Amino acid sequence: MLDIIVDYLGTLGVGGLLVAVYIEALGLPFPGGIMVILAGVLAGQGKIGLGPVIGATVLGFSLGASTAFYLGKNVGEPLMERYGSYLHITPDSFCQAQRWLEQSSAAFILIGRFIPMVSNLTPYIAGMSHLTWHKFLFYNSIFVLLWSGFHISLGLFFGHNWQHLVAETQSKLLFIAPGLLILYMIIKYLQLNRKKKIMK
Repeated sequence: MLDIIVDYLGTLGVGGLLVAVYIEALGLPFPGGIMVILAGVLAGQGKIGLGPVIGATVLGFSLGASTAFYLGKNVGEPLMERYGSYLHITPDSFCQAQRWLEQSSAAFILIGRFIPMVSNLTPYIAGMSHLTWHKFLFYNSIFVLLWSGFHISLGLFFGHNWQHLVAETQSKLLFIAPGLLILYMIIKYLQLNRKKKIMK
């Protein structure tokens, strides 16, 4: 699998990377994140330019997320009902994602992308909500920079052991994301309690 991805990047270069990240941002099952890490490895080895890798990753993810947001805003629930199965979306995960967005759009966009079964929904649900374009683009841009920087840096600095790194990264994210969400909810809970005390 990894050898196929390396051959793919070697053949198509940053254009192929942009397409891969675009598909990843749409929420479709595709190893876009792994490709970005491997592109970082190739950049560290001087086989591909670092600037083009960063540009293709940021642009690809931004365009993919914006496309998903547009589809959610203009097509909405009929899209989810008809094609949700292709994104591995269940009715329960759909309702849960909607509840999280209502609590905080910032947390939903910034953290939701790291949570399995919610990451595919994030831009679509954001589009279906009352979230404005500029607000979505602001939060999504922050996420894109963090996501891109994280994955490219992994490839650059740990390229000598990249096969082990890819496996470790995928497994650790399953624990890191829920932890971040729990931490955020605790902070919000404490803030609400503080406001109640002040109002009394």
